[in-house]
Amino acid sequence: MATPTDKLAQSLDALKALQDAKAVAIRASYLSRVHRERLLKNGFIREVMKGWYIPVRPSGPAGESTDWYACFWPFCAAYLSERFGQDWCLGAEHSIALHTGNWNVPRQLLVRATRGGNKPTGLLHDTSIFDLRLEVPKPGDIQIIDGLRVMRLPAALVACAPGHFAAHPIEMRAALAMVADGSDVLGRLLDGGHSSIAGRLAGAFRNIGRDQIAESITATMKAAGYTVNETDPFADRPPIAIGQRETSPVVNRLRMSWAEMRGTVLERFPPAPGLPGDVAAYLNKVEDAYATDAYNSLSIEGYRVSAELIERVRSGNWNPDKDTDREHQDALAARGYWQAFQKVKDTLNRILQGGNAGEAAQADHGTWYREMFGPSVTAGLLKPADLAGYRNGPVFIRQSMHVPPRSAPMATSNCSTYGHPNCSRQDVWIMRRRWG
Repeated sequence: MATPTDKLAQSLDALKALQDAKAVAIRASYLSRVHRERLLKNGFIREVMKGWYIPVRPSGPAGESTDWYACFWPFCAAYLSERFGQDWCLGAEHSIALHTGNWNVPRQLLVRATRGGNKPTGLLHDTSIFDLRLEVPKPGDIQIIDGLRVMRLPAALVACAPGHFAAHPIEMRAALAMVADGSDVLGRLLDGGHSSIAGRLAGAFRNIGRDQIAESITATMKAAGYTVNETDPFADRPPIAIGQRETSPVVNRLRMSWAEMRGTVLERFPPAPGLPGDVAAYLNKVEDAYATDAYNSLSIEGYRVSAELIERVRSGNWNPDKDTDREHQDALAARGYWQAFQKVKDTLNRILQGGNAGEAAQADHGTWYREMFGPSVTAGLLKPADLAGYRNGPVFIRQSMHVPPRSAPMATSNCSTYGHPNCSRQDVWIMRRRWG
């Protein structure tokens, strides 16, 4: 007769099969009622809406949002495709956000669908999908990014609401900087006779220093018989000069964000104290701050069922009440943090002795990373290859709606360790670094 742990292991096998098939949004029909209820009871899945679930960490605290934010985009892609087939796409504004690498979870995701209900669908943690009954762009104006049907950038710029430029200037300037030639938007402007939109886009391109594209738009539209009045939709000038060379939109967003916030940050910084006279005393203060620093360094990784976990459950070596798995992982994380802390102190000591801070940090950064995750590699929780380079996947901060930028080109991102389309090679339940 099967024991309770055997039954749970069978249900985890079913969940693992879905995750191996890249399923993030789990429909009720994907699991038998027995498996579904067992996984719900033991905290391995969570209901998002009636008939739809996501995998979650069984040890997560009540009200934890990290699992949902990590799953938000792939869940929406699967749910919308199931509901509307190919007859949907994200609105222009959300399409532009994804083109520029802004994957932050919105409170409400606007979707165009010819069969839309013009009403919101509530999701977890006060998020929702609002499907507008609007015409979907023709196939040539739609592309798929990580399962999400979005408007191609030129089409999205033409369809974007006028007020969005001033409301989201950093994102919109990063999007405009991605346009290499005026012909990318001119065809759509001419096809629709969009003279007022042409004037707005010409002014927007001129605002970021792309005068050639602005002139091309106005001259071509006028040659086609349209009257174009150029207007600048932005409320100010760019905080930095946006170069003509091809640059990642994420980089442009970061540079503009920093230029915009730098003054405010400096106002709140005390005057630079200079190098301390007593190096030993300073390092002792750093050592004294270790416990507080470690406790506040929260970094929550996602959860995925592994074959090893299933075997531990089946053999009775997994006890969610004692939470020994988590304790073991937290201990390894704490050890790695301590080792990395010692190496950072060595680097700091060199700087205080007169070394160049930038050069020292650049030279030692890889060492800090290896020391941080070395114990988990030794214990077999991570693979040795995971020490190569820097992070191979996104790190989600508890309660934050920020979704980290992709670490690889979107076309090649195909792992779903976190229920997330751009995860690392790790195929285990990666440790939660909950210092302290």
